[in-house]
Amino acid sequence: MNISPFIAELIGTTFLLLLGQGVVANVKLKKTIGEGQNPWLLITFAWGFAVFVGVFIAGSVSGAHLNPAVTFGLAVAGKFSWSLVPSYILAQLIGAMLGSWLCYIAYIDHYRETKNEDDVRATFCTGPAIRNYKNNLFAEIIGTFVLVFCALSIVGPNIHIEGINIENFGLGSIDALPIGIVVMVIGMGLGGNTGFAINPARDFGPRLVYSLIPRENKNSDWVYSLIPIIGPIIGGILAGYFFIVIT
Repeated sequence: MNISPFIAELIGTTFLLLLGQGVVANVKLKKTIGEGQNPWLLITFAWGFAVFVGVFIAGSVSGAHLNPAVTFGLAVAGKFSWSLVPSYILAQLIGAMLGSWLCYIAYIDHYRETKNEDDVRATFCTGPAIRNYKNNLFAEIIGTFVLVFCALSIVGPNIHIEGINIENFGLGSIDALPIGIVVMVIGMGLGGNTGFAINPARDFGPRLVYSLIPRENKNSDWVYSLIPIIGPIIGGILAGYFFIVIT
């Protein structure tokens, strides 16, 4: 695609959230065709394939980080320029908000039919099965560590962005399926405690959209919202340092 890395990250993250949030909406909201269908298995598979779609779209242009934790991890490992980190994170946040809003519009009749506010919020952002902030934080750290370490092991070829040579800058199109599978297995193996945000933009952007939509009795749970922001960033940074040590 003849577009900038910023736009590629934005579009890729938009598709990621549109499809990922969409599957949760399909099984959680009232009167959908998918209501009540084996939700966890469907959700983990669909999020993995949503990552596959986002990476396939953006991989050859931006490296398809689609996640601030991945961007930080690659930068810490010396695989990505720190000067590009702010623009990538901004693109990811905007894309996450846009994808979440598009999903809301697509399912708006079903959002109106759903009165259980916990179910509505769950379509936008994550929450803990057992609220224990220390353990919730550790779960997000370890899940993101696995994601970023695997991404660092898969990263694609060198490219030039804005005149800067980026060594192993991110994920190419051929790497889209492996990283999607990684996300699936993280969800199945490590996602039962916090819902595996493993991506600050994926959680914060939609949570912000949820806080802005016109609903009564909203509870955005901003107190918990720091966990899926801080945990993935720590996990990504630790994965970057660990990758340097072993290589």
